[in-house]
Amino acid sequence: MHSPRVLEPEVGSRGGSSLPQWSYPKHVNAVEPFEFDEALPWHPRTRASNLVGLILSRAKSSQFRTKLRKRICFLIVSFLCIIGLVDVLSSILQSHCPDDIDVILNRWISITAGTIGIGHWVSDVTQHVQPVRCHSHNDYWRTVPLLDAIAAGCSSVEADVWHRNHDLYVGHREFELRANGTLRSLYIDPLINIIESHNKIPLCDTEEPCDSRWSVDRRLTGVFSTEPDQPLVLVIDFKTPGESTWRELQTQLEALRDRNMLTYFNGTAIVPGPIVIVGSGNAPFDNLTASNTYRDVFFDAPLDQLADMSAIWPNPNRAVDGARATDVKTKYGASHRGNSGAQSIYDIERDTLNGYNPSNSYYASANFKHAVGHIFGSRLTQKQLQLIRAQVRGAHQRGLKARYWGVPAWPIGLRNHIWHILIREGVDVLSVDDLRQATTWDWRRKKGLWF
Repeated sequence: MHSPRVLEPEVGSRGGSSLPQWSYPKHVNAVEPFEFDEALPWHPRTRASNLVGLILSRAKSSQFRTKLRKRICFLIVSFLCIIGLVDVLSSILQSHCPDDIDVILNRWISITAGTIGIGHWVSDVTQHVQPVRCHSHNDYWRTVPLLDAIAAGCSSVEADVWHRNHDLYVGHREFELRANGTLRSLYIDPLINIIESHNKIPLCDTEEPCDSRWSVDRRLTGVFSTEPDQPLVLVIDFKTPGESTWRELQTQLEALRDRNMLTYFNGTAIVPGPIVIVGSGNAPFDNLTASNTYRDVFFDAPLDQLADMSAIWPNPNRAVDGARATDVKTKYGASHRGNSGAQSIYDIERDTLNGYNPSNSYYASANFKHAVGHIFGSRLTQKQLQLIRAQVRGAHQRGLKARYWGVPAWPIGLRNHIWHILIREGVDVLSVDDLRQATTWDWRRKKGLWF
């Protein structure tokens, strides 16, 4: 054995003082770091292992980790920006370069697509429009409120109203209210003009009362000339306290009431008219149901509270036991879809659970995210499908129409998937913001998550 080498101090001077300096033994044939006295054979595994070792050693550096995080964030943001740009470009191409998608197989795709966004109204614009089961959400944001929705074929529209200065103003938020944006100017007066035009009502003669032109027993044609019995549903979302807003609404509805344009409950049956008024938001249910002999404003019931969780409901497209949601036999008979004559088939009795029935309610609605939950990924879970089926079935059992609002609008593929599921599960009307895509695109076609 070799004896260990001992370091010997050397005396030197530094700054006027003598300090020991340690000297190390020198190796004549020593190999410098990363140098080899002979060539090593190259092998791919050797080089890969060296590269991995270098990366791992650099990963321990905080500066390297900071740069890596920044690069990853940059790549993610760049990817999302590219996806958004492609989506915008595809929408532009779809609008200006239509293809076979616009040639659709059912009435959801109508020839009225070209009339969406028009800046004026033509009296016969609905001459070839087929009404579809879409609800124009926040309709007052359209280029022409009400008229754009009718031209697209939507049989239901929504107006948010605020009671200010003895009038009802329409707007999503209070600071958006305008002096000329009232419920009367945007909805009531245009509806009167459309229905009068379709029914060829003569102009008011100053020599006789205007009410004499209207016959109480006359059945009026609705806003859609292709389906005269199809009513237009006007959902009025109360944004201000219900009492004062309710009183003003009753005053403004007199113009429609005197002309026999409203669907109403006469104490024993539903008498259909070309317009159905539905109160939502802060609408006072007690005021709405105060009269037992006449009601012409119906309630928007809470859909999530009507869920029938008594069973596990099957897929309505695969069910063979007659359990399809749209074919549920209700305790009140048929739904509001029938419009020929007074609907005496309704057995008007008070619901023992919630009090919502066709005599006081029309829709049963809920926020999609609150009632069904958030969607993680690109598909609904089985639990969420069961919630939808239970809620839709609960609404139909009470003779009400099921509706969801707040459906995710993006990604487009996810929105289309949810629309397809809702229609399949028996939802009566889709609440939409994009009229063109809802009524002119074949969103039933299988698409990816983003498109």
